[in-house]
Amino acid sequence: MTIESKALGPQTAAIPQNDGLFYAGGWHAPVAGGYLEITEPGSGRRLGRAPVATSADADLAVAAAKKGFAVWRDTPPLERARVLKGIAAKLRLHADELALLDAADCGNPVKEMAADVMVAAALFEFFAGLVTELKGASIPMGPNAVNFSVREPLGVVARIVAFNHPFMFAAGKMAAPLAAGNAIIIKPPEQAPLSALRLAEIIGGMLPPGVLSILPGGREIGTALVAHKDVAMIGLVGSVPTGRAVMKLAAERLKPVLLELGGKNALIAYPDVDPGEVAAGIVAGMNFTWCGQSCGSTSRAFVHADIYDEVVALVKQQCAQYVPGLPTDYATSMGAIISREQHEKVLGFIASAKAEGATLVCGGKVPDAPELAGGFYVEPTVFADVKQNMRIASEEIFGPVLSILKWSDEGSMMDEVNGVDYGLTCAIWTNDLEKAHRSAQRVQAGFVWINEVGKHFLGAPFGGVKQSGIGREECLAELLAFTSEKNIHISLRRVARKS
Repeated sequence: MTIESKALGPQTAAIPQNDGLFYAGGWHAPVAGGYLEITEPGSGRRLGRAPVATSADADLAVAAAKKGFAVWRDTPPLERARVLKGIAAKLRLHADELALLDAADCGNPVKEMAADVMVAAALFEFFAGLVTELKGASIPMGPNAVNFSVREPLGVVARIVAFNHPFMFAAGKMAAPLAAGNAIIIKPPEQAPLSALRLAEIIGGMLPPGVLSILPGGREIGTALVAHKDVAMIGLVGSVPTGRAVMKLAAERLKPVLLELGGKNALIAYPDVDPGEVAAGIVAGMNFTWCGQSCGSTSRAFVHADIYDEVVALVKQQCAQYVPGLPTDYATSMGAIISREQHEKVLGFIASAKAEGATLVCGGKVPDAPELAGGFYVEPTVFADVKQNMRIASEEIFGPVLSILKWSDEGSMMDEVNGVDYGLTCAIWTNDLEKAHRSAQRVQAGFVWINEVGKHFLGAPFGGVKQSGIGREECLAELLAFTSEKNIHISLRRVARKS
């Protein structure tokens, strides 16, 4: 099969040759779930099919993973690191085909999907380099005892990932658990599972059988993995309601969770910053390239009254660079919404903003280009004169809709910034060092940029507070989260031999 890319011509699509579930080192037909037809959100065309795993498949995969864990756990750390570095190299070799597959499958532009593959490869290398940091500590006990702790892998762990970065999440989220010595089960997004299956074809043979499992499907397989008695930990990238459901079910077995959930993130602009710089930051922070389908998007821009009008006008100009286009075209700067359901949800938010009195600055419509007629597209949309009590300012849209709010009183503005249940990211723009530090302390968010937006920094802990999640990722803390600490006490006294 081929996927058409205007920039590259017809490209061989990396459609998985195997359409089964991957576990126990091989491919297996789903026991009862059947198959799901996969269509391109950018065109509506059929792309392929994916297996649907159910609880019966979970039992088989977990049993195989337990056997794989027994081998991988005892693999020396530096040998595990060598394998992970080999996986990173293999991913880079397949970057173009994986990017094209992901673009077709999830609707994000292929150029950005190529960057996602590189991020996943970097995560494998990063955690490979940390395997010798899985250290314990010694505790002084005097001359008659030795007391120390060691870190051990948890066992079989599962990670459930989201559709906005299908390959990067499926691949990147297995790096830390594998580095720590665990067996990993990935449940890829139901909407875009194909790149995870292709991943198993590329790297599955590099790990002992059972160490890696890929189980696509819907709610049933996710629930089965969370509830399974032999799955030691769950990681989730998803919505707040899904995070609550996962945590509630995991609590029945006191199972640890790592949750990276939604956000309704703020960008705060003080009046001492150039309006052009602020406008560029606001538009970049909205992640229009991904149609705003990013949990870290700064979708609420709080702009001081002194620069408000100028910033709004410049934001409108800046948005012109984002034009919805076919995801598989390397020239595309803005892709498609993941599904019809999400598309309708975004349009509903736009309608509600108009009804509640917000001023439409630009966008707000479905583009009328003939080549986009079969897909799910929305123009980059900006509303001004937004109040915090409007739906678009208080609910996560997960779409290309930006709210701009005017402020003059810093205390009231901070109350509104912190007045939502979310607390993932925040961007603060000011040239005043004191304001920057004080504001960073006051905002309720787990990840704060000063005069920057959007970027992640490998090694810097990423995660949220309040309803935006539990735990930190992309850092040493993520690696340690997939281990348990065991204390060992050794008495140095001689034990009398039985005569």
